[in-house]
Amino acid sequence: METSDITRAIAAATSVAASLDLPANDAIVLHNSNKLALRLTPCDVFARVAPLGQEVAQLEVELAQRLAEVGCPVGALESRVDPLVYTRDGFAVTLWIYYEPVTPHVSPVDYAKALERLHAGMRTVDAASPRFTDRIAEAEEIVANPDLSPELADADRVFLSGTLGSLRRAIEDRGAVEQLLHGEPHQGNVLSTKNGPLFIDFETCCRGPVEFDLAHVPEAVCEHYPNVDQGLLDECRQLVLAMVAAWRWDLGDQFPNGRRFGEEFLRSLREGPPWPTLDTMTRRLDSLQKSPKVT
Repeated sequence: METSDITRAIAAATSVAASLDLPANDAIVLHNSNKLALRLTPCDVFARVAPLGQEVAQLEVELAQRLAEVGCPVGALESRVDPLVYTRDGFAVTLWIYYEPVTPHVSPVDYAKALERLHAGMRTVDAASPRFTDRIAEAEEIVANPDLSPELADADRVFLSGTLGSLRRAIEDRGAVEQLLHGEPHQGNVLSTKNGPLFIDFETCCRGPVEFDLAHVPEAVCEHYPNVDQGLLDECRQLVLAMVAAWRWDLGDQFPNGRRFGEEFLRSLREGPPWPTLDTMTRRLDSLQKSPKVT
């Protein structure tokens, strides 16, 4: 979010909390992108705030409740208030339990076991959700429309469009078993808590092969997940790189250093396999940003 929107979003979240008798004198920004993640104190609540019309908060709330009921490792909604989507000043606010992190990172073994448990629970939940191909279509629309991605060069536009289309066809042609997925179970959406790893942010849930979810996690995690189709995983990793590249060129994208990410993801796609994982790309970009400039 832009600075002015952040100020309004924080005010909306603290106002909602106060109206529910949750004292929120301060708000710590935990993550800022197209939506805002806050820790409200002293009530110690995790708040997620998104502009109205740009969120699927109701789906996330309902799904989180159902997944918790079947024992999935998911972050829970704040129990002191009703499990609702609260609206204030043009924002949708949802309130969750804040979990104090116990370690900087979740171990690959624990990460894989938690993701396997999540997938098992999701197979028991009958929830309406988009298919993973719908997410590809969203990326394709950004690439195809210069009004949505005006800074994307024509050659890159053609390349990215062809890559997204060919990968969608290749993955569908495999005819893999599909199920409800998290959609983006990367490291930013898994918490290290005293209760073990817990997944958050279910706005991206979709149906597809489990390899689509695995394409978002580190390689070491995949090594501990059972019965992975490596060929399908490679195609899904390439697909994720292409989709993220498209989103970073979206005119409305507010991901930090988004254009730099878009350029590097395109470069990796052009370089070809082996396809880097998202955590590898993040480390690579962090390293580039910290490197001294040559003048």
